[in-house]
Amino acid sequence: MQRGLATGAVDWNYGSISALLSALYARKISATELLEHTIARIEALDGPINAIIVRDFDRARDAARGADAALGRGERLPLLGIPVTLKEPFNVAGLKTTWGFPHFRDFQPAEDALVVSRLKAAGAVIIGKTNIPIGLRDFQSYNEIHGTTNNPWDLGRSPGGSSGGSGAALAAGFGPLSIGSDIGGSIRVPSHFCGVFGHKPSLGLVPLRGYGLPPAPPVPGQGDLAVVGPMTRTASDLALSLDVIAGPDETRDGIGYRLLLPAPRHEQLGDFRILVIDTHPLMPTGDAVRSAIGRLAERLERSGAQVARSSTSLPDLAESARLYMKLVNAARSPRLTAAALAEAQGVAAALSPDDRSLHAERARGWGMLHREWLAANAARLQLQQSWQQFFREFDAVVYPAAAVPAFPHDHSEPFDARQLDIDGKLYNYSDACFIWADPASTCGLPATAAPIERTPSGLPIGVQIIGPYLEDRTTIALAGLIEREFGGFVPPPALPAM
Repeated sequence: MQRGLATGAVDWNYGSISALLSALYARKISATELLEHTIARIEALDGPINAIIVRDFDRARDAARGADAALGRGERLPLLGIPVTLKEPFNVAGLKTTWGFPHFRDFQPAEDALVVSRLKAAGAVIIGKTNIPIGLRDFQSYNEIHGTTNNPWDLGRSPGGSSGGSGAALAAGFGPLSIGSDIGGSIRVPSHFCGVFGHKPSLGLVPLRGYGLPPAPPVPGQGDLAVVGPMTRTASDLALSLDVIAGPDETRDGIGYRLLLPAPRHEQLGDFRILVIDTHPLMPTGDAVRSAIGRLAERLERSGAQVARSSTSLPDLAESARLYMKLVNAARSPRLTAAALAEAQGVAAALSPDDRSLHAERARGWGMLHREWLAANAARLQLQQSWQQFFREFDAVVYPAAAVPAFPHDHSEPFDARQLDIDGKLYNYSDACFIWADPASTCGLPATAAPIERTPSGLPIGVQIIGPYLEDRTTIALAGLIEREFGGFVPPPALPAM
């Protein structure tokens, strides 16, 4: 047993970033020892999980030795000596970036993504990359290059997508922080499925340079819906890691702007005004999720929070979902080949103007003309204004992260023919999964995913906490209060302590 690993004071597998930092500062463990413990755990347990699919252990050892030297000099950095993983699409110089596409199998970027540079500057030890679905398109995480990632709570079930490898890695104890991305729930769903915390930041809060489909150059820019953000096992670690990676790109907006997020609206649970929503006008929520949210609402009320179950101020969720389905495929449309684009435009042209189904709106999004996008964006601006008005009455919305807990793997093709079982009734897979990403994605709002319960069979259940634009500290703070009052992450019982 290595020095520090038998003390029992800190859980080296599941300790928070702050607990691990305290141990490093107090010399209860070295950064090298912590890294070797993490590597040994990955090598012992990750085979059937398959979360860490690109490993960078040799360079991580160099970084850990550098962290130990810095600690010896008395340096203090937010992530000094902390093992960190990243979702596969983030560029790391010297490592391959594929987005799961076989034709990008050999692409290797020349420089780190800006988020990676900020992590390294904060002292993080990058140990590898986590698995994804091909093109980030799914709520499961599998591809031809790296295979399938399984949920540590039940290997026959999905860990979520598209940051599923990150959620699984955290649940399995492979480091306390992983960086994910989210355009359609890709941080929130894996957090819910794996029982961890995740934060979808306000749009534009974290820069995207170096997070782009190969072989695109790493230029500054902002996604239309996409964001990148942290996934952890505690709410406080979300706040700490967001502080590290947030802020304008120094080569673009950062020339003239600086980040100054407002403080949380409240520090006590009893001061929060919370709207709890447990279903959707276009899609049911499974009983397991709906019941858990109901019990959370009751606990919040008993704790003194002002809880409402409906509000006339709430924007129209059905219209918002339709708008989102259109915008999300418009945002993805640059990936289409010319033939695929022509086919998509043909499908959209054949739709009846009266067809307002979610499937139809996605079809319209694929081949949208710029003038049509401008009209959709104008509708989004009106919706954002409605949410701004709503958050004068409420501080946050508690909302399902998904309709069901982690579901069994389903890799059937064609993708559009898949169905999701919600309490014995089948629904279109894309409708049933993507709908919960709205409204936070559509309007660029912050959303913090937090575990709240487990099903009778032991699967995690989480919620997303949606808040006002750029009030990310409020949603994280509320997640932390819920964690403190009602419990947060617990390790999957099948995994050994080591």
